[in-house]
Amino acid sequence: MTTTNSEAVIIRAPGGPEALELSSVQVSAPGSGEVLIRHTAIGLNYIDTYHRSGLYPLPSLPHGLGVEAAGVVEAVGANVSGVALGQRVAYATAGPGAYATRRVVRAELVVPIPAGVSDEAAAAVLLKGMTVEYLVRRTYPVRAGETVLWHAAAGGVGLLACQWLRHLRVRVIGTVGSREKAELAQRHGCDVPILYTEEGDLSEKVRALTSGAGVAVVYDSVGRATFQSSLRSLAPRGLLVSFGNASGKPEPVDILTLAAHGSLFLTRPTLGHYTRDRAELTSSANAVFELVSQGVLQPMIGQRFALRDIRRAHRALEARETVGSTVILLD
Repeated sequence: MTTTNSEAVIIRAPGGPEALELSSVQVSAPGSGEVLIRHTAIGLNYIDTYHRSGLYPLPSLPHGLGVEAAGVVEAVGANVSGVALGQRVAYATAGPGAYATRRVVRAELVVPIPAGVSDEAAAAVLLKGMTVEYLVRRTYPVRAGETVLWHAAAGGVGLLACQWLRHLRVRVIGTVGSREKAELAQRHGCDVPILYTEEGDLSEKVRALTSGAGVAVVYDSVGRATFQSSLRSLAPRGLLVSFGNASGKPEPVDILTLAAHGSLFLTRPTLGHYTRDRAELTSSANAVFELVSQGVLQPMIGQRFALRDIRRAHRALEARETVGSTVILLD
């Protein structure tokens, strides 16, 4: 085999969902250290919209989109160990290009899917689960009895975070956009859901819920709309973890603001910096899949789309019409 057929979603220029094109492409045979994967399920993530819009520029255009998928190994290149033909695998750190029926990926970036975890569940949970793993175990190691504020608690990452933090016996205050999402987040472990559309000053509500103390850590993937209230919700020497920009990039921060609000800490982490080598990647993925196997993490798939409906999927995601995880299923 020298090439094989694939369908792939590409963009030729940054833009809205209309920039997404489904095209027929040829995929080369895997080279040294690579494997060819036939995708069965693809994860939809907010970072995909950043790549599409140009907020996170792609290295060249045209270019594929999507960073997470699960499937079956169809071919193995030379000098590959630990990955076998026919094996079920998933990946989330190979860079954009997962919106495709087939893709060649470096073998060191794929992880085996354990028995008992479906391909669909793996595509729904791997990237989001590893994000939660590094945020609650390494960016800020949360301890039992602490209270945290988590924005977008009914989203794909948020629901997994609520489940993981409940397992750690951590109290979660979570922001949501509707009463339905509040109920959903609460069922998954959010102790106090707050409707940001109906409440007044969020930080005042958080302080009322913490006897005036504030929280030790805020996990904020919303960005511009929540950044200042996140800072004001922190206890002295608290940490704001800004890990997304769903409402746009936050305004630049005057560093003296951190002192004024209590000698605060601010970090902007990414998954790539927490999975820098094979050991970190497999440790994070194994932690996620172990909790899935134990039933601690139960990925809630709220939406399923076909690859040909990728524009509709992006519109729903950006309009905050989705709940839980979204997967793209392949015929």
